[in-house]
Amino acid sequence: MAEAPKPTRPRYLPGDPRPDERVRRMIRVDHAGEYGAKRIYEGQLAVLRHSPVAKTIRHMQEQEQEHLDTFSRLIVERRVRPTVLHPLWHVAGFALGAATAMMGQRAAMACTVAVEEVIDEHYAEQAEALGDSEPELKAHIEKFRAEELEHRDIGLAHEAELTPAYQLLTRAIKAGSRAAIWAAQRF
Repeated sequence: MAEAPKPTRPRYLPGDPRPDERVRRMIRVDHAGEYGAKRIYEGQLAVLRHSPVAKTIRHMQEQEQEHLDTFSRLIVERRVRPTVLHPLWHVAGFALGAATAMMGQRAAMACTVAVEEVIDEHYAEQAEALGDSEPELKAHIEKFRAEELEHRDIGLAHEAELTPAYQLLTRAIKAGSRAAIWAAQRF
């Protein structure tokens, strides 16, 4: 006798956004996040532009710019409303980058590690939620996720974990990053 199929949790529950709204939220938050990441690196470079890590930071910034360009294109193509919090990300991203850079190269790299670990989780959740429904968007997310993990690894290789109060600093940055994701999805 064959076993009865195991019940599975529905993909969408009552009150959840419709699939098309979930995709719009993904594009909105990813656009905002990549803009914020670009601003973090701009803030770091404003302080560390002549340091030994400047070339490395520029490399990561260039990748973030490519990510931002992709989501900027998708915002237009899909007619997605950008976050109204864009001016906040403009200031907050730069301020976070500059502040951590003023604490030193290791602190700047600790900021990178913290942000990229949150983005890794975020992109992994998005890729899983998309399944096979949006292959182009999923391919972008997976490519960008790999590059964000590269950034995290760069931060670790540049001794991010040796930053004084590393755990406290990264917990605070991760909490702020998660709050920014939540807000950008909705506003």
